[in-house]
Amino acid sequence: MLRTGNARKRTYCRRERKNPRPPVWFGAEITATVRVNFDVKSVSSELIMSPAKTLAPEALEELKSIDTCTISNAIEQFEVRTRNQGFANGSVRCLFPELRPVIGYAVTAHIRTSTTPIGGRCYYDKMEWWSYVRDMPGPRFLAVQDVDHNPGLGALFGEIHASIALALGCVAYLSNGSVRDLPGIRARGFQLFAGSVAVSHSYAHVVEFGKLVEIAGLQVRPGDLLHGDQHGVVSVPLSIAPEVPEMARRVQRAESELIEFCRSKEFSFDKLPEHVRRTAQQQAMLSKELHRND
Repeated sequence: MLRTGNARKRTYCRRERKNPRPPVWFGAEITATVRVNFDVKSVSSELIMSPAKTLAPEALEELKSIDTCTISNAIEQFEVRTRNQGFANGSVRCLFPELRPVIGYAVTAHIRTSTTPIGGRCYYDKMEWWSYVRDMPGPRFLAVQDVDHNPGLGALFGEIHASIALALGCVAYLSNGSVRDLPGIRARGFQLFAGSVAVSHSYAHVVEFGKLVEIAGLQVRPGDLLHGDQHGVVSVPLSIAPEVPEMARRVQRAESELIEFCRSKEFSFDKLPEHVRRTAQQQAMLSKELHRND
């Protein structure tokens, strides 16, 4: 038995080993089933190291040039999921709406900030977590679920985490929890999507990583393709991702006639129903043509 902890609180890590090593803090190994504050977590049994598919860099750049709302509209045409799925709801907001859209492959983790820490180490000193981030394909989009009953009491992610994340090729951080050190992170051009802003990191620590997380109603698996901007975050199914930019352009063309009519001097309420009907027909035709080609 390997004992970890301090005089006030002890946690235990069980492992069969021919040559026992000195005690380690939780997080220094990813091969064990550990007990942390009475929650048993299997860190390695379902660890996902990379997505099944990645896109060419030029395809990612094309997606990044489109706003998230248009990306969402385009995905709807493929009918690969219901329209109330695949995006983070309004409980998470973009902290830097002036920045350009970001896109990357999800790197997932679960954290806690309100419970007593393991102790004795810096809250950002978890090299096995950073090793996992490094080994995932880039660009990387951190997706971190705060699993406390009161998410956001403390912030795991601040200027130090942002600096390390940027050096490892990360472009954004998504969490139902909180963030801090906003001016320093903004100056680096790193995007944040979070449920709140906090003053302290409190007892922030990574509980586990490389598993399914759920943030603001959005389920995220390691390697999922995430797209975000001032409106929020949407998951782009890799099976249709290469086709989304062209569909986005077609959706925009279908909407542009109605928008231009509303802006023009020719606008009248009597003519509005016809223009609305025509736009709806054009959008319906997009979906029909897509499925006919399938």
